[in-house]
Amino acid sequence: MVTKEEILQNFNPNDIGIDNGNFLGLPFDYESANIIVFGVPWEVTVSYGGGTASGPGRVLAASRQLDIYDFDNPEGWKQGIFMGEIPAHIQQKNEAKRQDATRIIEHLEQGYRIEDDPDLSQILKNIARECQNVNQWLFDNATAAINQGKKVAVIGGDHSVPLGYIQALAQHYPDFGILHIDAHADLRDAYEGFQYSHASIMFNALQLPQISKLVQVGIRDICQDEINIIQQSNGRISTYYDPMLKQKLYAGIPWLEICKQIVAELPQQVYISFDVDGLDPKLCPNTGTPVPGGLELEQTYCLFRELLHSGRQIIGFDICEVGDGEWDGNVGARAVYKLCNLMALSQ
Repeated sequence: MVTKEEILQNFNPNDIGIDNGNFLGLPFDYESANIIVFGVPWEVTVSYGGGTASGPGRVLAASRQLDIYDFDNPEGWKQGIFMGEIPAHIQQKNEAKRQDATRIIEHLEQGYRIEDDPDLSQILKNIARECQNVNQWLFDNATAAINQGKKVAVIGGDHSVPLGYIQALAQHYPDFGILHIDAHADLRDAYEGFQYSHASIMFNALQLPQISKLVQVGIRDICQDEINIIQQSNGRISTYYDPMLKQKLYAGIPWLEICKQIVAELPQQVYISFDVDGLDPKLCPNTGTPVPGGLELEQTYCLFRELLHSGRQIIGFDICEVGDGEWDGNVGARAVYKLCNLMALSQ
């Protein structure tokens, strides 16, 4: 068995990225890696653009084009990062259930109610069961990795994907916060009838009492019900709306100062949930639900660095809604690698 020391001695980080099936072409396997990355090709409940189920594959393919040197953590690759095979059984289920979900969405958009059609009601139940199966798969695999002392990262897929991982973290951390980068608040209760909708991820996550704080950044597409949930949360949810952030920047308030204010609201241990539609759409134009406005990638990095500078710990992260495009994969891969390196530094 090859030791980690031998792996490090025999790998040249300056060489061309090898197509070995692993993130960045790194030479690690499950046993030798400190960070395990799960790609989850699931987008059954998407309500606008499709293609995010291809996100994990796009990120993996694009990662081999990245140079490995990272300005925040130059030797971060040495911790070992391993991305397991993208599960084909989830991809196959996604393709079948996506068609069923489309029928339901089209039915709703015509003004009909699901409960008036027994067949569609059963389809809705079947979709919920398959979504729960994906949650359970991720919960089981994330728990196994955490129990071995490893850190976990998740690549979606739509933003419903990381729920099983967040539930696994709740078994290990009695009090943690979520730093949520997004164009949407994702606080819908069973949006379009789907209990595990991409627009319901934060509503579902907040059912976990271990999550003491949700801090949202970049939100700019929201409904009144979500506004009410935020306002009635007794401070459990803090939302930094994109128009208000822009207004502060236009008034000359430095972004770094704003980042410090955001970070100050978070507890000691923080999970980062990064929906790439929180970025300016030029960065990930094929994301599922693009919205004008948003953050630059370096603005998010600045915010993440402030987490480290404050002494807080990044306990895990997800990158979701990466679209089916080469440039989207490139940006997504850079965000994944940056967060892997920052998470290592935060330990």
